[in-house]
Amino acid sequence: MSGDLAATLALNSTAATLDAVSALDAVASGSATGKHFVPNSYKFWTNPKHATTQLTAGCTGTNCSCTSGADCVPIPAFGDILVTPTNFVWCKGGPYALCYYSGPSTGSQDLSCTLSADGRFANCNCFEVAWGAYFVDMNAILNYKIYKKTVKVCGADGSACTGAANVNKAPVCRAINQKRLIPGADLVSTFSLDCVSSNGLGQTNCGQAPYAGCMTAPCKKTGTKGIVSCSCPTYTGPYQVGVTLDDPATQCTLGGDLVWSAAFSPEGTTIPPLTACIPDAPGGNGCPLFNDTMTVPAGTDCKAICKAYSCKDKAKIESAYTCDATLCTGECNDRDLTSVACSGLSKCPAKGLAAIAQLEAAVGCSCCASQLCGCAPDGTTNAAIFDLNARQRTLGITPQCDVNDTLCGAKAGASMAKLAEQMLP
Repeated sequence: MSGDLAATLALNSTAATLDAVSALDAVASGSATGKHFVPNSYKFWTNPKHATTQLTAGCTGTNCSCTSGADCVPIPAFGDILVTPTNFVWCKGGPYALCYYSGPSTGSQDLSCTLSADGRFANCNCFEVAWGAYFVDMNAILNYKIYKKTVKVCGADGSACTGAANVNKAPVCRAINQKRLIPGADLVSTFSLDCVSSNGLGQTNCGQAPYAGCMTAPCKKTGTKGIVSCSCPTYTGPYQVGVTLDDPATQCTLGGDLVWSAAFSPEGTTIPPLTACIPDAPGGNGCPLFNDTMTVPAGTDCKAICKAYSCKDKAKIESAYTCDATLCTGECNDRDLTSVACSGLSKCPAKGLAAIAQLEAAVGCSCCASQLCGCAPDGTTNAAIFDLNARQRTLGITPQCDVNDTLCGAKAGASMAKLAEQMLP
């Protein structure tokens, strides 16, 4: 990195910035979400004292963190810096947004990131995901109190909150699942593997330019099903985008008022380590579905697990079963279906949901806890499962029923089928 670039990075996140943004705290009130961060002060987040990462200018690879010196650049949380892969803490729940692919206005869906008039934020169209396995870069948590709590529990590098056995251990996971990370937001942006099957998992290194730091940014639902609008702070620096560009020299910058949703890692990779399978994640990175060779580990609280599965939503359907029937075979084109199937899970007992996650982590399987513990859905839920499986087949998706002959549901009589149709619009 040149000296000019280091100076530009420093200007973007050090005391020199503070004078320029002293009057910008009022900008937050003009956003759709009402709040961009907690505390809702641009001046607070650009103060070097509150930087969540500090990198040696020009450093790539490992050992780039620093604490002092002329070349030590403090970077605010919205720079979305990943110093080491363990900075990604593991979570499960929802809802959340996926902005990994956002930026351009081209494509079958509008996933553009459009700069605000002052350039401090970008309004990004992102995928909406109802429930699943997701990851949070702990350096990019836009609630400072929750950030400090997460560091305390997970360690400075996040290593105590990585891996399937530590899912939802990080305080930021609970804050997101309870919709209290950013007050007023319908959901926030994280990283997940929900659309890898259709959009891939690319990576391209880009040079110095503004980009949208969307990790944990607040989002609002839009009039378009499955798409939410996230208000992402912008940062200027080198970055990586989530696609493999054919011509980075021309494609790293989008032109006009568009910017990429991006992040930066001196190691060059801004995705979690994918060396082990991830329970409840779709596609090839997910753990396998239930099979007859799997057994229940000693000490498993199957009573709590079955109680969680019996939890009913407003439509009197046991959401954990319908969610399992669709979630782990789902693809990006059935997010609306998964949203309906998993909609009631957030109201189910936390102890049971935690026990489900622990069991799946211990066995290394996805959407499998009810089969392992012998839990059984009621008649109304079976009718709903049968309907959901049919809808997945219509979308060209193979449901779990067709893979392992579980969670097949049951074809209902005319009255029950009509009821199920009303419950699953």
